[in-house]
Amino acid sequence: MFRRLKNVIWDSIVAWLIAIPEANQNLSAINNQDKLLASLQPADVLLFEGRTRVGEIIKLITLSPWIHSALYVGRLSEIKDPVTKTRVRKFYNGDPNQQLVIESLLGYGTVVRPMKDYMQDNLRVCRPTYIKPADKKKVICFAAEHLGLAYDIRQLLDLARFFFPYGILPRHWRSSLFQHNAGKPTHVVCSGMIARCFQSVSYPILPVVVTDDMEQKKIYKRHFRLFVPADFDYSPYFEIVKYPELDLSEANSASYLPWEEADEHTPNIPITAARRSSLTPSVTSKNKTLSGDIA
Repeated sequence: MFRRLKNVIWDSIVAWLIAIPEANQNLSAINNQDKLLASLQPADVLLFEGRTRVGEIIKLITLSPWIHSALYVGRLSEIKDPVTKTRVRKFYNGDPNQQLVIESLLGYGTVVRPMKDYMQDNLRVCRPTYIKPADKKKVICFAAEHLGLAYDIRQLLDLARFFFPYGILPRHWRSSLFQHNAGKPTHVVCSGMIARCFQSVSYPILPVVVTDDMEQKKIYKRHFRLFVPADFDYSPYFEIVKYPELDLSEANSASYLPWEEADEHTPNIPITAARRSSLTPSVTSKNKTLSGDIA
């Protein structure tokens, strides 16, 4: 009886966290979603600005507008590996021609979902620049192996504790991020799952670079549990591709955009820092600083 009540309370909390507040329900994507869908490639990492309540919490924890990440795997009909195809089909029984992502979601675990569910969200595409075609397939195969795993809410809380000064926390409040699930993970979060997939083929995201006394650089893999969605944005090994709703490449000589004259009826709508940064033309960014920090 107590366990059933506990589950009901937890399900209610999760439902409240993943719900979209009324203030965010009218926000529309500022990307050109048709262009975005047409240009996606398998093994692309998608970052989500997010509109849910839990999204606002994650923004505070990670100090980033990107609250969620997913791995694009393409259409079921295009997956060549028979084992991966069977695995994905087990968790997705929809249209085989739908474009799909694998992601870890609070309240659902690691699942397959169609891209059409995210057409109202502000997205960013992070493309692994130098990855080999064979390794792309391995990344997708490894992601499919995570399907069915539960969402690791404990890892999310542990990441939050990393942002507090370590010395002032009571010992029993300190992070136990590396003290449990030492073997094969049974619970994952979105960015940790994707990081683990790329690390399975030794593709770098944000490696830790250490210079020893002989001024020789040593490169270490960061633990996959330490990754947050923004790390794919910061990584110098991923291209950032944007698809603005209005493309400046089509601008005429008179003006960049077809501006309207403002009058007393023009709405003054504030734009968040996250959305302001997305109002830039379609570019590919590679020149970023390599950092050894957590995020």
